[in-house]
Amino acid sequence: MFSPYYHWARARKPDTDPENHCCINVAIYGSGVRRWTMTERGARHVRRDADNFQVGPSSLRWTGQHLEIDIDEWSVPLPRRVRGLIRLYPKRLSEFVAPLDDAQMHHWGPIAPSARVEVELSAPELSWKGHAYLDSNQGSCPSVSGFRTWDWSRAELRDGSVAVIYDIRQKAGADRLLALRFAPDGTVSDFEAPQRRRLPYPLWRVERNIRSDNGTTPRVIQTLEDAPFYVRSVLSSGLLGEQVISVHESLDVPRLDTTSTRLMLPWRMPRLR
Repeated sequence: MFSPYYHWARARKPDTDPENHCCINVAIYGSGVRRWTMTERGARHVRRDADNFQVGPSSLRWTGQHLEIDIDEWSVPLPRRVRGLIRLYPKRLSEFVAPLDDAQMHHWGPIAPSARVEVELSAPELSWKGHAYLDSNQGSCPSVSGFRTWDWSRAELRDGSVAVIYDIRQKAGADRLLALRFAPDGTVSDFEAPQRRRLPYPLWRVERNIRSDNGTTPRVIQTLEDAPFYVRSVLSSGLLGEQVISVHESLDVPRLDTTSTRLMLPWRMPRLR
């Protein structure tokens, strides 16, 4: 979605093969430790079948019980090794999929709304266990053709269910809002999302908003990623009568679709043919 190489390739040849533009992105945010890997690789580096997906030296494998992610990458812009194993154990798999746009060219679905993760890294030397989430976005055309901005958030509730909000402003058409609760028993239900609240601007001034209950004041706990077109944050807000901690993302598509942004991206996203 963010690849400048795929964008330029499609400009030359609209039916270019997306499998020639694959990467595995790893972002580590910690006290004194930050790593970012997003090396795009051509089709000759890609191998996949029903249970495996390999891009260069890194791979994902479904064992039948959990997802095993073997990472062997170099971070950018400072070349530092990122190696280790991630195991993600879904509490329940979900087949729920929803369109994000009126034309139904883009879809989103949480493969595992709630999961447990085990991370064991040798470079940097880190390990932890905790809550996790796994979802999928897929599109039949570039995001720039369908959207202006969106805010996405995911929060775990006291009963173990997960609340996801997709707050979408389309390029053409009315705003769309998905407010969904994924219960531990696998049921999915809509809920009435509260009012949209503006959050403080990050350094790159990307607008970010969160739906938060009346009488509550949403708060940015940490800004994890701050880019010219995208910001990822950890927030505190009110939702469904609870005080929740959310992982939150905001995307400004017109900012992505500029020459200056496309020329900056290779510094964070090198490519190997």
